[in-house]
Amino acid sequence: MKFTYPLVFALFVQICFSQENIPKLKGIENDITHLIEQYNAVGLSVAIVKDDKIIYSQGFGYRDLENQLPVTTNTVFPIGSVTKAFTGSLLGILESNNQVSLKGKPALYIPDFQFYNDKMNNLITIEDLLSHKSGIGNQGTSEVFFPDKDKLKVVQRLKHLRPEGEIKNSFEYSNMGYTLAGTIVEQITGKSWETNIQEKIFEPLAMTNSYTTLQKMQQSTNYALPYGIYKGTIEKVKFEEFHSISPAGAIKSTVNDLSHWMLTWLNDGVFNETKVIPSDYINKAIRLHNIKGGNYDKDAFLFGDGFGWRLRSSYGHYRIDHGGNTFGFSSALIMFPFEKIGVVVLTNQDNTLLPHLIADNITRRLFGLSPEPEYPVNVTEIFKPYKETKPLNKDKMPTHSLSSFCGTYHAKGLGKIEIVYEDHKLYAVLPTYKFLLEHLNNDSFFLKATNEFNEVFNPQYTIQFMTNTEGKISTLKMYSQKEPIEFNKEQ
Repeated sequence: MKFTYPLVFALFVQICFSQENIPKLKGIENDITHLIEQYNAVGLSVAIVKDDKIIYSQGFGYRDLENQLPVTTNTVFPIGSVTKAFTGSLLGILESNNQVSLKGKPALYIPDFQFYNDKMNNLITIEDLLSHKSGIGNQGTSEVFFPDKDKLKVVQRLKHLRPEGEIKNSFEYSNMGYTLAGTIVEQITGKSWETNIQEKIFEPLAMTNSYTTLQKMQQSTNYALPYGIYKGTIEKVKFEEFHSISPAGAIKSTVNDLSHWMLTWLNDGVFNETKVIPSDYINKAIRLHNIKGGNYDKDAFLFGDGFGWRLRSSYGHYRIDHGGNTFGFSSALIMFPFEKIGVVVLTNQDNTLLPHLIADNITRRLFGLSPEPEYPVNVTEIFKPYKETKPLNKDKMPTHSLSSFCGTYHAKGLGKIEIVYEDHKLYAVLPTYKFLLEHLNNDSFFLKATNEFNEVFNPQYTIQFMTNTEGKISTLKMYSQKEPIEFNKEQ
């Protein structure tokens, strides 16, 4: 659904909390409104906590653009990977009850569990899962193309999946690692990850508008719809379903509820005079366990990961944070433990920097610095389905007729891909999506989705067909992660 009218003249600001008179935040609504307009975003909510209370909380714009329903501070947004710190906290709670050791190996808690090789079995601990240094990596092919609601079945695939990095000596962001961590929680408690989150975190923190499933969120009366940008136009997109990796990114919440979460972390795990998160776990979780490579922030002298948190310096202050992206939503949650400051920003815009820029504006103000005069506009356009493909590359034609590629291909631990020939076109049919195959060169093809691809990052995947010693097509390699996945053709 397209929305072509501008939001500049329709921006609605909903004040949902009695704000304190804070001189440093004077004019903040103008800055936020300006950024929302620059980004052509639909809706957004913000909350700031200091010491033991909420000092600022507001909603901007719309949770439902078509029906002009405003965002409030109780509007529910999917928060994506901000979920990871919740999963880590469950393990911290269990460790304080002597039910698990974070230095323990996953196989101690999951019967018959194995990684890809003995080295991984002998070295990887739960701490490694929480700090992204297990080497497992994201295993995106599994979570995107072969989802399964049974987390135990999903993590048992790791026996067949090559690691993407060096164990303990690499940073490999891993949704699969957090799914394994959540599965360990389930095995220890005999309850689902979702139930554990509800009982051990949502209820004691009075997070009454927070959910772990899309179905439960949609039963509420105040949740945001997902939107993205395509060629400068706002478009409504599909919600993302978390079948396989809920412990890595399934939580949906509000800025008011997440304020309770931040206050708990900033006050030694205590909320409403009740100890919820163990002090020992908090101290470990916000300690540097893994150094992240890549481009460093110009103001940072520290950059790495704790347990479910990114750690860095920000304008000379120790900061923990995490962002989140699910299809149609982006989020940022930032805390300064020593100053007891927390900021959370949620928006219903796909894959955007907007929450991080607003959080930066607020951070600068609170530390007595001038906000940036202008921020860059950086929002990734949504992916659109394809109906046609380019002609075959005549300079590097396929080695076989297109029909020769057809058949069923299977990979251990994942499942099957069907290659079919319909209306003079090749298609790859997977459990979740159907792709057109656009010829690149020789026996390599680009995957072009034929239906809405409800993943945050636009797919840029290729497959390559291989022949056996008899010259027949025998293998399909799918380049959807660091190491290609091999699917063998069934004879």
